[in-house]
Amino acid sequence: MEKSKSNITNGSIIPKRKMIHNISIINRVEEVVRRKQSLEYTFNRIVRDLPKVFKYPKDISIIIGFGKLNVSSSNFIASQWNIAQAIQTYDGEKGYIEVCYSSAHSADNDKPFSENERIILEKVAQIIQKYLNERITIEGPEYSKSEAEISINENKIFSGNLIQNFISKNYNDRKILHSLMPFKVNRILLVATLYDAYNLESEGRFFEEVLGGYEEFNLTSFPHVTGVSSHKEAIKELEEGHYDLIIIMTSGDYKKSFGLSRKIKKKFKYIPLHYLLNNNTYIAEIEKANKRSQLYDRVFVWNGDSDIFFAMIKNVEDSVNLQNDTQLGLVRVILLVEDSPKFYSRYISILYKVVMQQTRKIIDEINTNDFYKVLRMRSRPKIILATNYEDAVRIFDAYKGFMLSVITDMSFPKKGVMDKKAGYQLVQYVQKQISDLPIIMQSSEKKNMDYANELGVSFMDKNSETLIAEFKDFIMTYLGFGAFNFKNAEGKRIVANSFKEFKLKIGQVSDESLEYHASKNHFSFWFMARGEIQVAKILNPARIHDFKDITEIREYIVDVMNKYKREHERGKVVPYNDAAVTDESNIVALTPGSLGGKGRGLAFINTLVHNFDFSDVLDTINIKTPSTLIIGADEFDRFMQTNDLYAKVEEIEDYTELRKIFLVSKLSVGLHKRLLKILRMIQKPIAVRSSGLLEDSMAQPFAGVFETYLLPNSNPDIFTRLKQLEEAIKMVYASIFSKESRDYIQAVNYKLDEERMAIVLQEVVGTRYGKYYYPHISGVAQSYNFYPLAHMKPEDGFSTIALGLGTYVVDGEKAFRFSPKHPKLNIKTTKDQFNDSQLHFYAVDLSKHELDLLEGEGAGLTKLDIYDAEMHGSLKHLASAYNIDNDMITHGLQHPGPRILNFANILQHEYIPLAKTLTTMLEIVREAMGAAVEIEYAVDLNKDDQGKATFYFLQIKPLLGDKTDYEINEKKIDFDSILLFSEKGMGNGIINDLYDLIYVDVDKFDKSQTELMAEEIYTLNDIMKKDNRKYVLIGPGRWGTRDPWIGIPVKWSAISNAKVIVETNLEGFPLDSSSGSHFFHNVISMNVGYFSVNHGLGRNKIDYSTLNKFKPKHKTKFFRHIQFDNPLSIKMDGKKGIAVIKMSENNLSNE
Repeated sequence: MEKSKSNITNGSIIPKRKMIHNISIINRVEEVVRRKQSLEYTFNRIVRDLPKVFKYPKDISIIIGFGKLNVSSSNFIASQWNIAQAIQTYDGEKGYIEVCYSSAHSADNDKPFSENERIILEKVAQIIQKYLNERITIEGPEYSKSEAEISINENKIFSGNLIQNFISKNYNDRKILHSLMPFKVNRILLVATLYDAYNLESEGRFFEEVLGGYEEFNLTSFPHVTGVSSHKEAIKELEEGHYDLIIIMTSGDYKKSFGLSRKIKKKFKYIPLHYLLNNNTYIAEIEKANKRSQLYDRVFVWNGDSDIFFAMIKNVEDSVNLQNDTQLGLVRVILLVEDSPKFYSRYISILYKVVMQQTRKIIDEINTNDFYKVLRMRSRPKIILATNYEDAVRIFDAYKGFMLSVITDMSFPKKGVMDKKAGYQLVQYVQKQISDLPIIMQSSEKKNMDYANELGVSFMDKNSETLIAEFKDFIMTYLGFGAFNFKNAEGKRIVANSFKEFKLKIGQVSDESLEYHASKNHFSFWFMARGEIQVAKILNPARIHDFKDITEIREYIVDVMNKYKREHERGKVVPYNDAAVTDESNIVALTPGSLGGKGRGLAFINTLVHNFDFSDVLDTINIKTPSTLIIGADEFDRFMQTNDLYAKVEEIEDYTELRKIFLVSKLSVGLHKRLLKILRMIQKPIAVRSSGLLEDSMAQPFAGVFETYLLPNSNPDIFTRLKQLEEAIKMVYASIFSKESRDYIQAVNYKLDEERMAIVLQEVVGTRYGKYYYPHISGVAQSYNFYPLAHMKPEDGFSTIALGLGTYVVDGEKAFRFSPKHPKLNIKTTKDQFNDSQLHFYAVDLSKHELDLLEGEGAGLTKLDIYDAEMHGSLKHLASAYNIDNDMITHGLQHPGPRILNFANILQHEYIPLAKTLTTMLEIVREAMGAAVEIEYAVDLNKDDQGKATFYFLQIKPLLGDKTDYEINEKKIDFDSILLFSEKGMGNGIINDLYDLIYVDVDKFDKSQTELMAEEIYTLNDIMKKDNRKYVLIGPGRWGTRDPWIGIPVKWSAISNAKVIVETNLEGFPLDSSSGSHFFHNVISMNVGYFSVNHGLGRNKIDYSTLNKFKPKHKTKFFRHIQFDNPLSIKMDGKKGIAVIKMSENNLSNE
């Protein structure tokens, strides 16, 4: 633009980088105090950040004192060169912040601190004082507690660093994006006349148009705008609170604003102040006034287009964040050189709109969540404004490694004088250093197009009616926002619109085209524009001369992309493709939709396993997950809807009939085709597991309610195997509507239509032995042991293991239980070990080529004797021999005698580090989930080439239960008057609203009739459900076991209304507490009291004689139901693990 002399003094780019930096520091201090951490943490952060404000930060030391707390720089030295600010809170507590120079600086000897530095220190002191007052108001006298008082457990196998490493490894792009744009304009002070304010609000322009820009581009950090109309109000607002940007709107009587501007600039130099004019008339006069006495930092022109507000805000943020974002995120820079407020106001609005629209367009094409898309907007190019030649050169020199484009006017000031060819000279300067940088020369004089043509750069006419379209076209074509355009050997255009297309088509690109783009660093630009930060950062430093030829360059680019893709997907849930199925590090999603509770747990543990190197602590065993695929819950919805099954489940109560209908219903064609492809690649048996949305979730886990099928996958005909797999999927879907699951869903106060089902398909872990297939070890481990023995602690956890498939363990059959922290501790007598040892196991029967899944979950399984395993050779490290004559156990199988599965070579002699592996993994998963956890696992003892066996994660789930709140005073217990006392009680608190108790009549108990007992309690539970009554349930042996000889083999739905469950022993029927994973998990997750009463041991007691005096409400062959007139008093001390049940005196009088 033509002018006779400069209206802007040299060096006025927004402005004063130091001032902008100071704003950032102020904002950082406010951000620190907003975190509401301890005083010690807060003061330390301020002490660390604040020196950057001062002229000689290396020589600055700071101390903050408040009450008894003093926090200082590590190099703090009190000196005569200091400034300080007092702090005093509402309650009279005093403090201070003091800043010292370690030595005098010659130029500033008399006055080392500037006025601006004093103002900033005053502002920081105000922020600290406000923070302390808020703490007093909210927290009272405890507000001065320091971090030193917080104890930290440093004895963990892994500390929180494990989780941080996990985040860093898997979300490095997100970490970078989070680090971008640390400064944001959060508070704006708008000073306007009443008339201007009325115009803004009456037309809804500001909040609908200006802040609408934030909504349009999915930005979440909306600035708060405070409007004032008087100078007095403006000063008051600035004194009482911090602002990031001040906008003064001026109209006719613009000179009235000068006084306010001078006051603000004198007292609040560190806050950017922009003038916003509603017409061009007064620009020259205002610029002259600013030259005489600085009134503002930038002046903009508003002609009714509200985009200017959004652009002003973003430009301040870009200026402050420029250095941070370019260094951390390789963010590109667009340099706009224009001195006319009228034109740069227009250009900057256009540029922000176009750049953000194109960035959003690219982001919207990415299959990711909305939050990540918001983060990705932070990586858009920065738009930096320079208004003279010197500023433009300085910015270019500082950021030329990140320069994306230069857009320059032809005429603007150079050396303080208007230079008609300054733009021409700037382009020459730029091209000497970056010959191929995209440049636009723009001018209102068309004759300047000749200069643009001479320099080989684009030209735009400022007066063009298609200016916005031209800008958009330039950005799409030259700045990497559009498709990548190559040429092949024949000169034909090759277009790559996405990362995937680029990878596919780069092999077709001619050497010449590849060399051209590589020489201009187009590849890193293009990847960066798409947010592929890691790829861009790897490619960015590489140069053509680093490679011997173009072929090597091509291979390098492809290799970087492949490596990035593998690392990016490693351990993740990835959409289906043939290559992903064969990569065991991936979980492959066969269809879209939720993964379900179990699927989420598997996805997490798979990511954990495949992203951490556990060899530092577990160097002699492999940690893996089996190959896993997931059918997302959308397939369930489609299956139910297209087969009209929702109506049928309402009409048909007979579950057997319903399963038949599900079997003949059709899965989607797409899933059918993918399952067929998978079966061509998978030869091992397949587990088809449920993964309901509510199943194994943190809030309300469902355990063992839905069905799981293990398929031999052995039929020679692949289409028969496909039919079996599809039928198993349908049977799992149908299991949602079984009576058991309906009862369970009702018991936990959910509705049936709230549950949806995903499916997990896993290769079964194991080894083939002839026609049988099973793992050496299956197990369940919990990080919290509700029944510790000897010197065990509850936090030590426990594990239950068995030979063969895991169904044996999770269904609660006799298995070996131990503490991973104390694997060699065994308190059972030799005879008890013999009596309690595993006698059979389950295996997949590979000879079952034909399956009838209507038979149930065991259709593909077989039950084998332990001696079958010995014949197979799988007992070698698991069993010992029992010498009946001398009542001794000999480790190993070299001696005759009955076999006892005590896993001695594993736990006593550490053939593999199973105990250490469990301890490590339980700690990691517990820490990661933030709660006590349970894991299901399998172990393959066959060692690989490195001599390592393999530990496989199968499932993880949280254990819910409060163990710490209520305390029982044992001294006050009258043991003669109580009904029950348990030294092993699980649960916490008081229950005083139960009137019903159902118990097994001990005189009628017959251990050969436990299956009949299960039927009776099912009937009684139904009655209680219909009457909406909870109850106490007492019975001998294990509840929920599959083995009828060690307890009553009920499913959870048969006792779902029990609020307290008691297991006890009888003569000839010893008690071994329930350890079946599914049953035990449901007890915990539903907050059911669970007591173990072992008669003859300690103070354990059940007063059957008193119970037998009451007339039963209901009576069956084996059970008595007592309904009391007054509620029972049930107290549970979770910390001590004890429980008491007492009857009301009134109940005793009504026997």
